[in-house]
Amino acid sequence: MTLYVPKHFRQEDEAALVALIEENAFGTLVTSSPEGALHVSHIPFRVEREGGKLRLLGHLARANPHWQALEPAREIVAVFQGPHAYVSPGWYQNHPAVPTWNYAVVHAHGRARLMDEAELHALVHELSTQYEAGREKPWRMGDLPPDYVSSMLSAIVGFELTVERLESKFKLSQNRPADRERVIAALDAEGEHALAALMRQGAE
Repeated sequence: MTLYVPKHFRQEDEAALVALIEENAFGTLVTSSPEGALHVSHIPFRVEREGGKLRLLGHLARANPHWQALEPAREIVAVFQGPHAYVSPGWYQNHPAVPTWNYAVVHAHGRARLMDEAELHALVHELSTQYEAGREKPWRMGDLPPDYVSSMLSAIVGFELTVERLESKFKLSQNRPADRERVIAALDAEGEHALAALMRQGAE
């Protein structure tokens, strides 16, 4: 699997790529089996960095055959979509021009292994703690009856994706430097603040 990335849309700052994954951790998991069959699932990931290695942790329903294709997979990629929006040619100073779409995306390629029960329990606890943080009365996995937790965990399968390669495309009007500030201002005016902010970061 390859991603078409013109030179001016390439982002090679790994910290920026990991930040986009962390901020947009609901990703698309795509697996190609040795026979060429494709499996696609949409799931939340937990991002972990340790010793210079990036790992993506997730889980799938046991009823979903995707999990059985993970360890023998020919290729695995997790796709993370950042902010994106339509860009009108009316925002440009120079004409003629055509409409386009600005966006940022990261593809994480790697190899997966399935988790044991203890690792899966820890993952579900960490994910729920992460997304419950800041709530007035956060839900706590530890408040559930142990037999109920065991029953629920038996219905899912956890996995760890060790990232071997990151690909990215940050299409943020780099090919129209004279119009970039106008596009940023227009995006802000239309409420696309996250994309406008990402474009500002790229201009710094």
